[in-house]
Amino acid sequence: MPYQDLRAFLSALRTSGELVDITRPIALQYDVAKALAKTSASDGPALMFKDNGTAFPLVGGLYGNRKRALIAFEATGETIHERVTKAIDNPIGPVDFAGPAPCQEVVLTGDGIDLTKLPVPTYSPKDGGPFITAGIVVSEDPDTGIPDIGNYRFQLHDSKVLGVWAAPSHRFGKNIAKAVARKVPLHGAIVIGIDPMTAFACQVQVADTSNDWFVAGGLRGAPVELTKAVTSDLKVPAHAEFIIEFVVDSDDQRIEGPLGEYTGYYTAADPKPTAKVTAITHRKDAIFQGLLTGKPITENHVLKQIPFEASMLRQLKAQFPSISDLAITSSGGVQVYFVIAMTPRYEGEARQAILAAIASNPHPKWVVVVDPDIDIRNSSDVEWAMSFRVKPREDVFVVDRTAAAPLDPSTDGGYSSAVGIDATRPFGVEFPAVSEVPDWRTFDLPEIDRGA
Repeated sequence: MPYQDLRAFLSALRTSGELVDITRPIALQYDVAKALAKTSASDGPALMFKDNGTAFPLVGGLYGNRKRALIAFEATGETIHERVTKAIDNPIGPVDFAGPAPCQEVVLTGDGIDLTKLPVPTYSPKDGGPFITAGIVVSEDPDTGIPDIGNYRFQLHDSKVLGVWAAPSHRFGKNIAKAVARKVPLHGAIVIGIDPMTAFACQVQVADTSNDWFVAGGLRGAPVELTKAVTSDLKVPAHAEFIIEFVVDSDDQRIEGPLGEYTGYYTAADPKPTAKVTAITHRKDAIFQGLLTGKPITENHVLKQIPFEASMLRQLKAQFPSISDLAITSSGGVQVYFVIAMTPRYEGEARQAILAAIASNPHPKWVVVVDPDIDIRNSSDVEWAMSFRVKPREDVFVVDRTAAAPLDPSTDGGYSSAVGIDATRPFGVEFPAVSEVPDWRTFDLPEIDRGA
């Protein structure tokens, strides 16, 4: 059974020792970020900050490591990609929630709206201010009415206004642009505190014409229950902790940023549209959520990795069935560095797979193909293949003027270039056998196993 809401997932994390309560006072300005950075660096648990200066507890680091991500998917490392691929191929549509929705147990409009009463952290002294980083935005295409859900950051400007950042290539950014062109208001809703499969659904790479609620339902194996928003016709998840309803104001541009992003670098402060909040609704005893972004590995990289990998693996395997696995590394922001495992069926197939990957979205600029005996999630193993299975002049090539990943600070004029490395054994040529101690992984050595 899927987790119905955030609370059910938190319960599972507590049971597995992956969630710890912090009951002493922790400041929203900088200290929350310090705690999340420390637990992330030590592969530690998610943290619940119960005394943060507001009436609401703040949870962070929910998806801070792959173990918690697998708990969310109720899968193993061996089954996860098949689990996600099957879900994408078997979408399930949403249903309307019957009765009053939990997410609207408390409704705040007009003078009751006050964003400053929410536990929104300021992560770094260089940040432009407090940022909502774990929000899932619900919006609709003004032309088609197709709903989109995606993770986007929002800077808290004042008690009723947020700063909006959405890349023009992202669906939310496209929806804003279409609304401006049509001269119609774009309503949106920030969903905070949701079941994990809906959160991961935001990262699945699908066409702009897809209805993301169907993707989320496929991942859940059950429909997402939706309810009508208070101040618009948008449908929002009924079991969310918080819903912040807003209207985008593209005429009221305010300085947004800086903020440390997935690349590990700060984005510049620039004028951006604003979101005028029209309502805040939440559950009784609601739980807010924070998310640390920045230099890999942080929580946003783990949140993206499994859906990105499964989406790309599904896409590439359709053309190259000899591909067995794919890693989109955290070190590359889960964006620009792919490692593909495959057994080439003919000479040059690895190069063809590299070119197909370079042409894909999220626009990698490093693509390495290795044989299936290489652990593609172990950088030392990949580097070993690159060291001893590559003739650089023959197996390394550069493709110029490729699309750039959003926010990549090294790009020039919106273009980049990409490097392909064929690190598979030479096709049809006898190659030395790998020197390896057989069966060492299963050898009984209680002196160091310690019951593992």
